[in-house]
Amino acid sequence: MNTVRRSDERGFADHGWLKSFHTFSFADYFDPKHVEFGPLRVINEDRVQAGAGFGTHGHRDMEIVSYVLEGELAHKDSMGNGSTIRPGDVQRMSAGSGVRHSEFNPSPSAGVHFLQIWIQPNARHIEPSYEESRFEPAEKRGRLRLIVSPDRADGSLLIHQDAKIYAGLFDADEHADLTVEPGRKIYVHVARGTVNANGSALAAGDALKITDGSRLTIDHGRQAEVLVFDLPGNPH
Repeated sequence: MNTVRRSDERGFADHGWLKSFHTFSFADYFDPKHVEFGPLRVINEDRVQAGAGFGTHGHRDMEIVSYVLEGELAHKDSMGNGSTIRPGDVQRMSAGSGVRHSEFNPSPSAGVHFLQIWIQPNARHIEPSYEESRFEPAEKRGRLRLIVSPDRADGSLLIHQDAKIYAGLFDADEHADLTVEPGRKIYVHVARGTVNANGSALAAGDALKITDGSRLTIDHGRQAEVLVFDLPGNPH
């Protein structure tokens, strides 16, 4: 079964310094039909104005992935990590038994546009950890490049869940196929541009959920950037 969810169906919060679209129930936005999708718990599309950010706060038992689309995002955490990620960089933090961190837009003039993704882990109270890696546009051009996995396959970042995240860039006649294994579910999120996924026309912020299909086909892209989540069929 293929189900489309449009961008304007998401929750939205405007805090002035932060404008955020919530794919799933988050903070003051609650929709009982959109709480999670398997272990995928959060996809927040955040825009943070210059010089602003999220002050130091805590997380526990969550896999947190940051994917920058435009601008820069500075990260500091209680494990001693500190770095600034830019488009092409992917960051993964396992909160585990507990971690505190901050996220800040260091630019004095430009905003930052990024996706914050939370995936529920398959083990609780693990030791917190952090890593980041860069995936150049050429690696994602016209294909689905594995960027997060449970086994670091193909140089991907490690996640403590039976889940994979792919990223792809698509224009014109570029296309990609992904086999959906039995018992798995797929979530396609269009970060920008337009693209077809299994024949459904999707624009930025739109999503496609596949719950019992056998294949995902992505084609007819126009300046499209897409994230694909391959998830276990059971809740966690």
